[in-house]
Amino acid sequence: MAAKSEFAKRGLGGARVDEIAELAEANKRMLYHYFGSKEDLFRTVLEEAYLDIRKAERELNLEDLSPTDALETLVRFTWQYYLDNPEFITLVNSENLHGARHIKSLGNLPETMRGLVGMVDEILVKGQATGEFRSGIDAAQLNITIAAIGYYYLTNRHTGSFLFGRDLMEEKALDERLAFNIETVLRLVRADSQGD
Repeated sequence: MAAKSEFAKRGLGGARVDEIAELAEANKRMLYHYFGSKEDLFRTVLEEAYLDIRKAERELNLEDLSPTDALETLVRFTWQYYLDNPEFITLVNSENLHGARHIKSLGNLPETMRGLVGMVDEILVKGQATGEFRSGIDAAQLNITIAAIGYYYLTNRHTGSFLFGRDLMEEKALDERLAFNIETVLRLVRADSQGD
């Protein structure tokens, strides 16, 4: 947790193993012995962050819900997860600055992502069968959209608050944004919105 917090706050370049060891009440040499390097420690933290969100998504049991309820639950979950775990967003930002150099060596992450895409694809197929959803929706694109509509809002909250002249992080604004996110995703997939 200390490493996650430090990397989220300062990024890979700014994080110091001395500080991580002190926060974790651990021996710096033992950290190096166990993880190998600061980059290896960052890689471990990043992997755990991705695996944690994928695990939490699986625990939603979306397959037990109607297609519309399943997608709404996923949108709500993603939004709340980002709010509750701001470190996840900053870790992803940091890794993007490094060109995904670290996650490329983590062979299990693409498989967990395929699991999420497969789960959403099943919801879409089920929704098409019930007549709730239109056909032709790419599950990976829908996943990207669900992530993006929350991610962008939160990563740009400071500049957005200034530029739009409103506090994007006040409770009313957050509630309005969640409602907008849900409406946006459901309009994208609904069978009755095909001609809109």
